[in-house]
Amino acid sequence: MTRRTSLKITDDRERQLEKASEIVAGGPDDDPPMSVVIDAALAHLIQSEANISRARDNLEPQIIQRFNTDVIGLRYRTYIESNWR
Repeated sequence: MTRRTSLKITDDRERQLEKASEIVAGGPDDDPPMSVVIDAALAHLIQSEANISRARDNLEPQIIQRFNTDVIGLRYRTYIESNWR
């Protein structure tokens, strides 16, 4: 990962942050800071990868693949794939 000193907020990224903020918010009047939203998204990604890794030994690949996303997913039984980049 390349370290940068600033984060460019494109229109698409702004929409994603707003949607994520709604998910993280404690209620309709809650407006969580961006750092909390980003932390929650990172925690979710890490936990999702761990869950898929653990499930590989217990579930059929077709079942696990139902939970694939654009970011992470199981391909056959051989590896977990990240398509984000």
